[in-house]
Amino acid sequence: MLKKTTLALGGAALFLAWNGLLLLFLWTRPSLTPNPQNPQNSQKLLPAQLLQLAQDAESQLRLQRDLLLQIQLLNQMRRQKTPKPPQNQPEELPVIPVLVLACDRSSVRRCLDKILRYRPNARKFPVIVSQDCGHAETAAVIASYGQTVAHIRQPDLSDIPVPPEHRKFQGYYKISRHYRWALGQVFRTFRYPAAIVVEDDLEVAPDFFEYFQAVLPLLQKDPSLWCASAWNDNGKEGLVDSGRAELLYRTDFFPGLGWLLLAELWDELEPKWPPAFWDDWMRQPEQRRGRSCVRPEVSRTMTFGRKGVSHGQFFDQYLKFIKLNDRFVPFTQLDLSYLKKDEYERFFLQQVYSAPEIKLEELQKEAGKDLGAVRLQYRGRDSYKALAKALGLMDDLKSGVPRAGYRGIVSFVCRGRRVFLAPPSDWTGYDPSWS
Repeated sequence: MLKKTTLALGGAALFLAWNGLLLLFLWTRPSLTPNPQNPQNSQKLLPAQLLQLAQDAESQLRLQRDLLLQIQLLNQMRRQKTPKPPQNQPEELPVIPVLVLACDRSSVRRCLDKILRYRPNARKFPVIVSQDCGHAETAAVIASYGQTVAHIRQPDLSDIPVPPEHRKFQGYYKISRHYRWALGQVFRTFRYPAAIVVEDDLEVAPDFFEYFQAVLPLLQKDPSLWCASAWNDNGKEGLVDSGRAELLYRTDFFPGLGWLLLAELWDELEPKWPPAFWDDWMRQPEQRRGRSCVRPEVSRTMTFGRKGVSHGQFFDQYLKFIKLNDRFVPFTQLDLSYLKKDEYERFFLQQVYSAPEIKLEELQKEAGKDLGAVRLQYRGRDSYKALAKALGLMDDLKSGVPRAGYRGIVSFVCRGRRVFLAPPSDWTGYDPSWS
């Protein structure tokens, strides 16, 4: 608006200046009053002078007209080059780094290659690799990416004093120390508003970034959510509906394994960050505080790291069978408002408790999507674990919360049929003694 006003004022000033020059030109022309000393000559010059004056005036008027036309044309071009801002323009996505925590796996290349392959925008999704352990071969692999990734190194590689009974868990203490340092760099040193956390043994799906880009606004607006994860703990091939890869859920279980958090959450967690077992610590009621995470029907990460401090715990039985999504879902174009707490509970609980209750034996006999969703009900810890084990689900609980569960309900697919493993409808909350 200011530029348009300046242009218009400049044109008007130019027009007035030109008229001033024209007036000065006319005033300084030779006088047309007859000369009394030579009246004959004055009579002869008068018609020629009048003709010349008329021609000059006409020429100046033409120039003024052309000048006005040029001013109008410039204004028109200016309006065309400066389109009006679009209505309801979406807010620009903030810069969100992908923090890759690495140690002594040279196979980090597999993780980084997929991240860089599927990353839609290098400026908005910078990759930061934080390396612990000081492993030279892994460091060389990371360095081979040059300026494509930022390589930072955990400075404290010393052993950590631990209780004698935890001597074999030294690795878990170092992992927790590394997480604290690396997240501190992201949120304190680099001051990013959010971060996606990935470990060096994860492979990401084609719509990994699309997923996190879409769910970020949910975390920013809904205080009942504290993270979004790319992982489904019960995401084995036969337990998910691959044809409904767009389905997202709320879960009370912190999944990890490719997750998004806001800087505000780190402000809350950093002062009390645990010395070890950070992921199970996140699952405690004191940290979760009744909040949930978003998780997908089909995982957007898979792990290829059998080797690690857990010595392959769960890997051979569950983790290596996790289905990695291979179909791009345009999450940013979908309406995800159904994940807001009140709306989600209204439709999800109605869906669960309106499904007919059946016994395990009936479920195992029948199959097919056309038969509709059903509900298996458990009434205690042992009941839950027995049903979960029989169905191929992960049967462990953390602070009483089942993996992928929401209000005690675990949604999965069995023999092509949607199944809800659920407590009674009068459920009142998790019992931390269930572990």
